[in-house]
Amino acid sequence: MKRHLSFFLILAVAATFFSLEAGADNFAKVRYDKQADRLVVTMIYRGTTPNHNFSLKWGPCQTSDSGDLPGATAEVLDDQYEDAAEQDFTKTVRFRLTDMPCPRPASITLRTAPRFFYTLTIPQ
Repeated sequence: MKRHLSFFLILAVAATFFSLEAGADNFAKVRYDKQADRLVVTMIYRGTTPNHNFSLKWGPCQTSDSGDLPGATAEVLDDQYEDAAEQDFTKTVRFRLTDMPCPRPASITLRTAPRFFYTLTIPQ
C-alpha cells in the first residue's frame, strides 16, 4: 500500500510540474535580422485566444573589466499573462532594437517567466 501511495505521489508531482511548464511562455526560435535591425522571435504560449502581444522590458547595460561584450537582459512581457492556459499557440514577433541599452556589438539575453532564457550576440 505504501509503495502505491509513493507512486501516485510521484505522478501527482510530475503532472503539476508539467502543467506549470506548459502554461509558461517560451521561445521556439530566435534570430537577429540584420537588414531590418530587429529580433525575430517565435513565441510558444498557452491561452484562450491567439492574439497575445509581446513587448521587451530592457534592463541596464552591464559591462565587464574582462573584455567580454557588454550585455543586457530583456524581459519578454506577455500582455495577457493571466489568460487561462487552454490551448497552445505560436506567434512570431519582431522587436526593434532602438531601445537596446548597450553599444554594439553586445550580448543580449531574452527572458520569460518563469525561467526560460535565450542569449545571442547583436553585431556592430
